[in-house]
Amino acid sequence: MDYLICCVPVSPLRAKPMHESEMVSQLVFGECAELLQVLEDDWLQIRCRDDGYLGFCQATQMLSIEKKLYDSPYRDLVQDWSASLQWDGNSIHVPMGSVLTGMENGSVCWGDHELISMANLWRSSDAARSEENIRWFLSQYFNTAYTWGGRTVFGVDCSGLTQMLYRFLNISLPRDASQQAIVGEEPGFLSQARCGDLAFFNDESGKIVHVGVLLNEAEIVHASGKVRMDKIDSQGIIHSDTGRRMYGLRLIKRYF
Repeated sequence: MDYLICCVPVSPLRAKPMHESEMVSQLVFGECAELLQVLEDDWLQIRCRDDGYLGFCQATQMLSIEKKLYDSPYRDLVQDWSASLQWDGNSIHVPMGSVLTGMENGSVCWGDHELISMANLWRSSDAARSEENIRWFLSQYFNTAYTWGGRTVFGVDCSGLTQMLYRFLNISLPRDASQQAIVGEEPGFLSQARCGDLAFFNDESGKIVHVGVLLNEAEIVHASGKVRMDKIDSQGIIHSDTGRRMYGLRLIKRYF
């Protein structure tokens, strides 16, 4: 098995090996993957390390690494909304949540490439799963545009937002809302919700199509048009600006 690491700020993960194909997710700088297949025209089929997501990305946006680095326990996250790192002596600007895989004492070599960081780093293994930290993280994403498949402060979808939040809390969640709804425990009624619980919403067919982060039993942060805070009750979300009902509440899940 060959192992890879993302060496650009954000790499699109596509449903098919072509630029016009749907972007189903993204890899951010420092995320690792397994190489499944080498295709024509610079395309690779990969499996993401942290959530097992499958897709296609460009070979020029990934570096081949040893399994030792792929398995490294040192995975500090970039805490700044955007950070400038030194990559082979040149600057590279990476988004919040980038993974500095293998970095100790401010530097690491990925193969023949040297990475140096003076960014503020977040060690998720030591992070408190507190309301303060949850609210801080969400505040960094407020007004970020909804982007199908997005996972960064420059564009994010509903499940990308929740997945990245839980990465900062050292909890690994699946990529899609329907997958996230399968794991975790149900706390019961909305009145029993606490900050950090996830609320899931279904369409008319009963399929899970949306997810958001509960701040309490009456407020939710979610990516819909942009990352925003709205009201919620037992029937679903109420748009704070228009009063219009959005999404029907299906269930609530708790992960810690």
